[in-house]
Amino acid sequence: MLGEYPIQGQGAAEIAASVERAVGAGELEPGQPLPPMRELATLLGVNPNTVAAAYRTLRERGVIETAGRRGSRIRPKPATTGREQIRVDVPEGVRNVADGNPDPALLPGLADAFAAAAAQGDREPVLYGHAPVEPELTRMARTALDADGVPDGTVSVASGSLDAVERVLAAHLRPGDPVAVEDPGWGSLLDLVSALGFRTVPVGVDDEGPRPDDVRAALRSGARALVVTDRAQNPTGAALTAPRARALRSVLAEHPETLLIEDDHGHGIVDLPLHPLAGVTRHWAFVRSVAKAWGPDLRLAVFTGDAVTLDRVRGRQRLGPGWVSRILQRAVVRLWADGAVDTRAVAASYGARRDALIEALAERGVVAHGRSGMNVWVPVPDETGAVARLLHGGWAVTPGARFRIGSPPGIRVTISALAVQDAAPLAEAVAAAIRPTPARTYV
Repeated sequence: MLGEYPIQGQGAAEIAASVERAVGAGELEPGQPLPPMRELATLLGVNPNTVAAAYRTLRERGVIETAGRRGSRIRPKPATTGREQIRVDVPEGVRNVADGNPDPALLPGLADAFAAAAAQGDREPVLYGHAPVEPELTRMARTALDADGVPDGTVSVASGSLDAVERVLAAHLRPGDPVAVEDPGWGSLLDLVSALGFRTVPVGVDDEGPRPDDVRAALRSGARALVVTDRAQNPTGAALTAPRARALRSVLAEHPETLLIEDDHGHGIVDLPLHPLAGVTRHWAFVRSVAKAWGPDLRLAVFTGDAVTLDRVRGRQRLGPGWVSRILQRAVVRLWADGAVDTRAVAASYGARRDALIEALAERGVVAHGRSGMNVWVPVPDETGAVARLLHGGWAVTPGARFRIGSPPGIRVTISALAVQDAAPLAEAVAAAIRPTPARTYV
């Protein structure tokens, strides 16, 4: 029944995580039946109640469905299906405003920075046993974090923000634990949480960030962790305001054992002030990537947190990759020290394009969101139809399903590939794509 894939595990959480991993990898396909609970219990040598608990967890997570005597099967659209599969193939001649990439024209040149880093490496080779973090990167990062009000803590380095988030989650949680996430939110994060065997608990988002009442409900329901995007939230462009941050800190103070993870997604491309939440809960981490400002291929993020969290993460990191290349760290130091990115100029460039599109949409009666960053979120009544009609009209956008759990449909438009003068024709195409289709009359 399950082909060559064996479901594994001795506990309910392990069995559920095993099924989720198989679904995410495509080894268990949508609609595929699962073995009856007693049969699987016999195969695994566990109590049928253990399998029943695993299946219950999988139903709660939206991975499987049960149809009475017909048994349980993988849902047609399981929650663990990789969201990167939800994409639009962009034909030749179609404008691509779907990929989420920064504008290459706003990225700095890397040759001089890497040449300087390599030369320093020749003079001062990094060997086994040396410090994992470049001292000057520690100093510069900590100075910037202090200026932004992020609590004191050791600075560490990971291979991008998602790597840091994964390490922090794994340092505290076990498969089956619920994690509160933004909805709509970053598709890769939603995939990661499911792939680690955790259960996503959606939290609504508006232009000022996560809604406090939704966060309170998620934490009261048992969510052990909360992941928040401080600025340039993907896909909505939300950014925490001072009043919203105060409200969220008040909610978190009621649940001090919550693991709080903050991702400053807009670092280097947003000139809005940061309003961090860190320090209210016992365990926390604050993450900043260089990808959006200096280039996605750099794969480096700095992060800090409470002493226990950082100790666990760095200890596990030593047993895996050991450290992030010090040559890469030195190149980032050089870029940072040289002021390779003018944050205000970059923020102004993206802001002008976002504002032009949002205003053009408003003129056509279409509401859109994009307070910061490089994306605009447009709620639509029919997501599939809107994406298809826009593609036919010469524009490729990202389906909102890539970012949603239970929130209403929408589309994401990445404005980094647009010029201000593109706003009107794109807005006209979006308005036409979401306009109700006239009813046909047959005689």
